[in-house]
Amino acid sequence: MSLEPNIDDVQEPITTAPPEVRQIIERVWKLEKGRLDKKINSHINDNILDIIKEEVR
Repeated sequence: MSLEPNIDDVQEPITTAPPEVRQIIERVWKLEKGRLDKKINSHINDNILDIIKEEVR
């Protein structure tokens, strides 16, 4: 038995999440990717909170 996680196992919570949750995950992922691409090291918590508030409305 391999101890290395299968990519499907890692992504399972995302693929089985409701569409609303997947939308939040997608938006946060894009935000973080953009920050990493630009090498921005500022706080991201407020941005994530804004995304969640927008999606909940």
